Amino acid sequence: MSASVDTASPTIRRLDQWLWFARFAKSRSLAARLCNGGTVSVNGTKIRKPSHPVRLGDLLVVPVGKSRCRLRVVGLGERRGPASEARLLYEEIEPPTREPRAMPDWVPLLE
Repeated sequence: MSASVDTASPTIRRLDQWLWFARFAKSRSLAARLCNGGTVSVNGTKIRKPSHPVRLGDLLVVPVGKSRCRLRVVGLGERRGPASEARLLYEEIEPPTREPRAMPDWVPLLE
């Protein structure tokens, strides 16, 4: 009896791998650091594990420079290809929003 090989597309992908495939990180280790830092959220939940599963239709918030991109996963990808191929893995829900400057925990009384 021969074993059949399932060549169907995956239904889930690791978050760090997806971020790398979609070119939100230059390397997979940098994608894992994004996840560990809690800067990426999936479906409204901040993620701290690079192994968090990503599925089609998930809503992600990803930092890009000093902005945040809100996007929907429309493809899981098979490899890290050119930028034109990476762009097919997601759709932007709204234009990137610039993050407001963080307020300090204290404000000096004398300036």
